[in-house]
Amino acid sequence: MKKKNLVYVGLAADIIHNGHINILKVASRYGTVVVGLLTDKAISSYKRFPLLSYKQRYLIVKNLKYVSRVVPQTSADYTYNLNLLKPKYVVHGDDWKQGINKKNRQKVILTLKKWSGKLIEPKYTQNISSSEIKQKIKKIGTTSEIRISKLRRLMNSKDIVRVLECHNPITGLIVENITYSEKNKFNEFDCMWSSSLTDSVSRGMPDNQSVDYSTRIHGVNDIFNVTTKPLIFDIDNGGQIEHLPNVVKKLERAGVSALIMEDKVGLKKNSLFSDQKNVRQDSISSFCKKIIKAKNSTLSDDFFVISRIESLILGKSVNDALKRAIAYSKAGTDCIMIHSKEKSPKQIFEFSKKFLKTKFARPLVAVPSTYSKTYEKELIINGFSIVIYANHLLRSSYFSMVNTAKKILKNKRSYETEKSISSLNEILELIK
Repeated sequence: MKKKNLVYVGLAADIIHNGHINILKVASRYGTVVVGLLTDKAISSYKRFPLLSYKQRYLIVKNLKYVSRVVPQTSADYTYNLNLLKPKYVVHGDDWKQGINKKNRQKVILTLKKWSGKLIEPKYTQNISSSEIKQKIKKIGTTSEIRISKLRRLMNSKDIVRVLECHNPITGLIVENITYSEKNKFNEFDCMWSSSLTDSVSRGMPDNQSVDYSTRIHGVNDIFNVTTKPLIFDIDNGGQIEHLPNVVKKLERAGVSALIMEDKVGLKKNSLFSDQKNVRQDSISSFCKKIIKAKNSTLSDDFFVISRIESLILGKSVNDALKRAIAYSKAGTDCIMIHSKEKSPKQIFEFSKKFLKTKFARPLVAVPSTYSKTYEKELIINGFSIVIYANHLLRSSYFSMVNTAKKILKNKRSYETEKSISSLNEILELIK
């Protein structure tokens, strides 16, 4: 074969194994090999978010023996790169004849026909799987540095980062493992949320900072022992400004990716309570000092300080929230969480429209506990980068446990609960 023929190989290459090497070796027989290296965004559209960043994967692939050139492939769909490069051949294992990439395969065939190109499909290498290898790696765990940096990677790769509350290791495992695929679209939770509300309630304590940071961080360490995904930590108002550096350092050392700090002062009162009497919002200048103190205490550029604005909770105007958001951005906050307890997202969308037009715009965080009818696509359209489902695992577990307890009391045995609870084997399999 003439080496001038261009051969295109699309790779995720999160875990390089002998199956990948075999594909590249076959491709090299047909000409000059160009690898379309899938970006984080492309990979996460059809399977789990990659362990290694695009930059890390690029450095590995470009130094492989059979590879002449590496270009980014920004979608699971090969069409754009193929039309750009017009390769004579595309080489891919025959495993994509079935499954989520079946439609992408067909698009490759139709695109290649335009210039009489050909799809070469070597037999899939048996008894090896990147997904299985990644599962084994996940059991070993991850490092604080990798975990911290993952939130930024997610924000750079996804239209919206999906975060779910977890308050103990078993809820962490749920966030880690649950996936859902529909219409060739892969969905998972990207990140965990350590809520002061659910941390407190799960310990039978009120949500008024009765549970200290050290106790809560100890709980986070237990969650981190069995998970690899990043975590955002709720620090309420951050306490005394003099104590903030110590809290930030503890969180960062543990591997937490971000903190959220609210601009209220005094004894904590949950924002979703209808009665916010005697609740005071911090002054702009005072809260900006807290932001600066928190940012100056971080060691990693990837650790986020997120400012939570309570103006709408306290019945103030969108313009008051906007004024605060601009000031907090000037102080160095990484993101803005605009909080609301309205049944509609109208107020927060009015805020986002105005804020994102300013030169001080920052990524926005939504917590749709009360406006739960709002779809993620609506949040995306209105400029939100992170959505936090802040208390749903605790609420669902309490509901289920109460019903199970009532059934046992009523029937004087447990048989009637069996259809509405997990099997013992399912639980044992989860923690195996």
